[in-house]
Amino acid sequence: QQWTSELICLRSRRVAAMRGAACLLLAGLCGALAFTGPVISMKSTAVVSRCASPAMISHGKGFRKLNKPADQRKALLRALTTELIRHGKIQTTLARAKEVRKTADHMVTLAKDGSLHARRQALGYMYDKQLVHSLFELAPDRYGERSGGYTRVLRDGFRKGDNAEMGIIELV
Repeated sequence: QQWTSELICLRSRRVAAMRGAACLLLAGLCGALAFTGPVISMKSTAVVSRCASPAMISHGKGFRKLNKPADQRKALLRALTTELIRHGKIQTTLARAKEVRKTADHMVTLAKDGSLHARRQALGYMYDKQLVHSLFELAPDRYGERSGGYTRVLRDGFRKGDNAEMGIIELV
């Protein structure tokens, strides 16, 4: 019974503190110069944060939707990745180039791994089976000492018809 009374006392202090803060906020918004409200001690009403550190909020960690539905976006990125690995260099819009950089780097990372599971993952993503086999043969020699950053995106002016910013993505 003692802990019940302590809990009720703690809860009433928190409610009073919230009411006092709301009154002060309302007085500040109304422009009151002299406000006499309840003075509440905040010693026993410590608020415990649920997250470990507030600096670890992941705002802006999304991806570019490229103004397409999910299935069309996936097909576009697969095609651009396949053509980038086939030709070594492609010209597209800057947003598409920056987005295809992630998948192209992932394909080279899979090729460097060289395991059967990595090969099957690459075969499931890229459209050309022979291209995957040639990538898995050449990538460990070409990118063996490099740990990431297998592509380079360069700005290439603006497109003539709609003034879209263009970019060139190439394998390093």
